[in-house]
Amino acid sequence: MLAAVVEGGYGYCATSDLSQAGLQVALDKATAWAEATREKSVLKFDPARMPAPKGGYESPFLMERAKKKDIVELLMAECRAAKVDERIVERYAGMELVDEERTYYTNTGGELRQRFHYTVPHARMTANAGVVTQSRSLDHARQGGWEEVEAAGFKGCGERLARQALELLEAPNCPSGKMDVLLMPDQMMLQIHESIGHPLELDRILGDERNYAGTSFVRPEMFGEYQYGSKLLNVTFDPTHREQLASYAFDDEGTEARKVFLIKDGILVAPLGGMLSQLRSGMRGTANARASGWNRPPIDRMANLNVEPGTSTLAEMIKSIKRGVLMRTNVSWSIDDSRNKFQFGCEWGEMIEDGKIAGVVKNPNYRGVSATFWRSLRMVGNPDTFEVLGTQLCGKGEPNQGVYVGHAAPPCVFGDVEVFGGVE
Repeated sequence: MLAAVVEGGYGYCATSDLSQAGLQVALDKATAWAEATREKSVLKFDPARMPAPKGGYESPFLMERAKKKDIVELLMAECRAAKVDERIVERYAGMELVDEERTYYTNTGGELRQRFHYTVPHARMTANAGVVTQSRSLDHARQGGWEEVEAAGFKGCGERLARQALELLEAPNCPSGKMDVLLMPDQMMLQIHESIGHPLELDRILGDERNYAGTSFVRPEMFGEYQYGSKLLNVTFDPTHREQLASYAFDDEGTEARKVFLIKDGILVAPLGGMLSQLRSGMRGTANARASGWNRPPIDRMANLNVEPGTSTLAEMIKSIKRGVLMRTNVSWSIDDSRNKFQFGCEWGEMIEDGKIAGVVKNPNYRGVSATFWRSLRMVGNPDTFEVLGTQLCGKGEPNQGVYVGHAAPPCVFGDVEVFGGVE
């Protein structure tokens, strides 16, 4: 991807021809676009203000990956071990291994080299009895080497997930009504992503992103005063957890990545906006201009978006709930175009009665409104409960760009939530 900046204008052009002649052709096209936008851009670009960063980054890589034949055997072994009952009708195990290098140069001397390593195990086991089907899955998406397979607890997951799927077959449906909800970190990941991450992307707030994935209920005037959540809510853009899925030292426009509070003690303080959106809006943002690959331009994307730990133990959170449900592992999601009204479902639920776990329930679902849901947050797990997770399936832009996103969080308790079960 070659970008050209002239006084007042900006243009870019991608090419797979890396010869000097091919690069020159792409640069000439980018320059023509830059010239054409001189009088039409919403922001008047100044070549003298373009950064010239220097630096680098590499993912942690503590353990060499297993050989291909050993990986295949591991996946087959987990699938074989999952066949514990004739009601297990689908067994899946997979391993995604990615090594990626990104370089960034400017004609003013900037040079960045960043290398990323991803070792991502997946598994899903599905049980069926008549018209009832239930699945349990494992997704452990982080940067690193074979140590991430160990950290995921992948060895032995086949039988474990299969037995949990069978347990869900026999479990009652989740009851309906207003009650407390204890979201575990793997469901907090989805809650953060949909009802904080996307609404705070500055291009949505400015109205640039509206066709594919909607806009946002957030408005520029809300920053600095809007109560997004209870006083227990602290949310950061944080590239400092190097094992997290979207950690990096610089974004794809060369901006150095630093930890930034987006929500502090419940108050909305900063958006997720890269250099272009920051200049256009006059607001402070983050280093989150990201492209999915060489043939896409960088746009505002969340990266590592985390809920900071609180002070409660998991035992204390469970004990505090008179009637509620613990939920794990997202299975369904729906949210409106302004990223406000939502409805989410989970694979696994456990009823909590009078401060004690009272049994497994299937098809736990809940709904709410982003603008008020986070204000019902009443307990946040301590650092011992904090988990670093991520997703590889965040899509945005036209044409679409799929990027990796990291989310880390402790378990959290929300009060007076509308909960409902499935229909058999």
